[in-house]
Amino acid sequence: MRIDFHTHAFADKIADKAVEQLIAYYELPTTFGGRLPDLLQQAVAARLDALVLLVAATRPEQVKPANDWILQLARTPPTALRDAFGLPSMPEIVPFGTLHPDDVHWPEEIARLRTAGIRGIKLHPEFQGIDLADARLLPIFEEIAGDFLLLVHVGDPHVSADNLSTPAKIAALHRQVPTLTLIAAHMGGYCFWEEAYRELAGTSIYLDTSSVVAYMPTDLLRAMIDRHGVERILMGSDYPLSSPQRELGLLAQCRWLSDVQREAITGGNAARLLGLAT
Repeated sequence: MRIDFHTHAFADKIADKAVEQLIAYYELPTTFGGRLPDLLQQAVAARLDALVLLVAATRPEQVKPANDWILQLARTPPTALRDAFGLPSMPEIVPFGTLHPDDVHWPEEIARLRTAGIRGIKLHPEFQGIDLADARLLPIFEEIAGDFLLLVHVGDPHVSADNLSTPAKIAALHRQVPTLTLIAAHMGGYCFWEEAYRELAGTSIYLDTSSVVAYMPTDLLRAMIDRHGVERILMGSDYPLSSPQRELGLLAQCRWLSDVQREAITGGNAARLLGLAT
């Protein structure tokens, strides 16, 4: 199977602005659009079997509308989306919800997501203004442990002592709530590669490859995978900053990975984690 574990798409009314903000913040130009049909066209081109679709509410009042959109997608038959967008085939969409600790209705949102069978939740501390070490998050993490996967953006190109998400903070969270299944995006810390190796390699935290293979020093990437174990590495494109086809190509250039290891990273591990039929 081919599964992209880290993609973004946005409701039509905010898609253009959202992509502009991504480009400005990360200084990574992209030609890809931010709407759902744009993502699905790239998924079909890469022959993906499934993709994880992520949203993150940057303000408390955005939580419900963002989850409304996710839940609407979850209820829409795949054939309806395929026909609506004129696609020759349709990958399975696995939507993740979002939460914000300043939203007083977060227990109700968790209940809504749980009832709908949503498999995971995404947090982006930098964009949401959430410090991953904030004690207010602990009740949320304890509530979702066991029922949801939690995918967290980690790292920042603007490295400082005030970063809201770091590998050390993810490691501390893992120790505090060990029953929470964590996926640390960007191999555990975008631009925090060495700290990610020290803090996370060899733990039971899952790591995704989004915005990693083209930027992380190759020797360190290989050491990270060797020490951490291939079985907890998940391919992610970070679409629309990159495409699944490009990221699959970059992983194919990692000649030190065996075919079996590469197949695990590009789909097998994700299928097992998400409970998808292989």
